[in-house]
Amino acid sequence: MTLDAVAREAGVSPATASRALNGTARVRDDLRQRVRAAADRLGYIPNAHAQALAGAANNRTVGLICHDVSDPYFAAISSGVMRAAAEQGLLVMLASTFREPAREISYVSMLRAQHARAILLIGSGFQDRAWERAMDAELEPYVRVGGRVAVISRHRSLRVDTVQPENRAGAAALARALVDLGHRTFAVLTGPAALTTVSDRLAGFRAGLAEAGIGLGQVVEGAFTRDGGYEAARRLLLDAGRAPSRSRPTCVFAVTDVMAVGALAALREAGLRVPEDVSLAGFDDIPLVRELSPPLTTVALPLTSMGESVMALALRDTGAVRRARVVRVEGEVVLRGSTGVPGGGVRDRGHPERAASSIAPMALRTWEGPPRRP
Repeated sequence: MTLDAVAREAGVSPATASRALNGTARVRDDLRQRVRAAADRLGYIPNAHAQALAGAANNRTVGLICHDVSDPYFAAISSGVMRAAAEQGLLVMLASTFREPAREISYVSMLRAQHARAILLIGSGFQDRAWERAMDAELEPYVRVGGRVAVISRHRSLRVDTVQPENRAGAAALARALVDLGHRTFAVLTGPAALTTVSDRLAGFRAGLAEAGIGLGQVVEGAFTRDGGYEAARRLLLDAGRAPSRSRPTCVFAVTDVMAVGALAALREAGLRVPEDVSLAGFDDIPLVRELSPPLTTVALPLTSMGESVMALALRDTGAVRRARVVRVEGEVVLRGSTGVPGGGVRDRGHPERAASSIAPMALRTWEGPPRRP
């Protein structure tokens, strides 16, 4: 795609198009907007180095954007991506957004300018219309000129290849397993409500309880980090101390394992024993939680395999008609020592780790979605 083509599309001279895109001289606002709109429609990127490249299809670089690579969840997925990329002789550029939506869009723009062969988004989607529109505006021109995009987790507006953990079903299965242990009063430590992962896991847990005629108790929001789980648990304990004893939760569900690690520290500081005084469960099955004392009950996801799968989606041959493909990843509820019978400790002490899920472990199911917009 050339600057002349952009100029023709916008109905201006090549010199005006150059000034509008490069900001080297003053251009009327209406002309600048017209030129930039034409550049977006045509997939033109005003970057001399990028234009000199052979294009995305021949580039050996893959952009990997996560929320925080220090989080074991993202580290495990990134490991799978890098292993799969190495097998194809590809270089992975890794960036952390630290859950800043605007930074994620900025990184996508940078990768577009470098004509990366593929862009992988492995963090939760944001339920924010402005963010969705801005992300669509970045990705659509990139895909139109041959770039590949694949994501992990549910993104409401992106019609791209997706590895989608069954967060809602996994949380519902966990709720059923905890009810089977005898729990009737629950609290949830949750992350920011704008994240699709948070809303799906919370909705699934609530639905699982509702099947048994049980309402969800307190929901405390915190950061999606170890410290966020710690602070949320402290606030939960403060509120629970004011409530009648019969309404205090016997089981706490943290929507990520990382938050559960922080919650465990807060419960211990308060002098509570896990699971004798209160049970605790998480979600993801990051490697760390198996080494905790007690080991954490969780919903296990095949994190490294998910990374390999999203890389495979990005590199697959789409043929003449590009259709979004969704690979659904089911989880497995694993009961460990952090959960037990209310007031009675751990049931079946001879079996410290046991699967209790009605969801098939680590299963992959595929759905072919509608064609992408041209």
